[in-house]
Amino acid sequence: LPRPHRSPIVIPNLKALKQSNRELFIESVGKMLRKALACAGSELQRQLQPWRTIACRQSSGVSSAVNSIILRSLKDHYLEVSKMTPPPKVSPPSPFTVVKGALDHGGPVLRRTHGNEEISISVMRLANIIAGGIGDEEEDGINQLFLHVDISKPGQKESLHFLCGLYPDALGIHSVSLRSKTKSSGFLAVPTNYGGPVFQDIDEKMRDALHSFIEERGINESLFPFLQAWLYVKDHRNLMRWFKTVGSLVNDREQGASHA
Repeated sequence: LPRPHRSPIVIPNLKALKQSNRELFIESVGKMLRKALACAGSELQRQLQPWRTIACRQSSGVSSAVNSIILRSLKDHYLEVSKMTPPPKVSPPSPFTVVKGALDHGGPVLRRTHGNEEISISVMRLANIIAGGIGDEEEDGINQLFLHVDISKPGQKESLHFLCGLYPDALGIHSVSLRSKTKSSGFLAVPTNYGGPVFQDIDEKMRDALHSFIEERGINESLFPFLQAWLYVKDHRNLMRWFKTVGSLVNDREQGASHA
């Protein structure tokens, strides 16, 4: 039987999919993180409003009061987010392994070998790429990921790079290109030469063959549970770090002003 056509963008109605307890929990964590950020901004705006009409001669007193409001709001939300229970631990499908330190940088998350090939995967949310989200369905943004898949071989100057859309029940290829590696770090360089044709313009038989090519290397929807959970752990860590760093900077300024 011919393989079904898989679009990299159009997917089945996610509302009709049954979610496991783990997926529901991860979704709730994401909503809590977004709510914490929204509440922090609105509360800060509300508390700052009365100070906007104070005369300039009182600027030093206003600055101190504003800093206190910011610090109090940051502390409250830091404590709120810190009490969130982390999602259940999810392991990547074998033989993929997690890249050490991946939570603290923007590089690859997973790696594996396939014969003499080195395969690395980076991930991001589609909602983080397109400002304002991707539609009215909030869960769509949660359940749509972008994968950057790099497949390289020893002695080759270029890598085969797949940009894919990953969903709970499907994976679709958006583009296939050739990219050069930098000699120093091994990370993909920004392409400057022709990378390849538009994927949808390729013959359907060739598109199906490329889908089979990455599926043979374990690039499929089985990656979704781990990568989604990994992104929420990373988001939680980044949010905690943001509250703490901003608070430290404001507090240092407040202390410097008091000693001036």
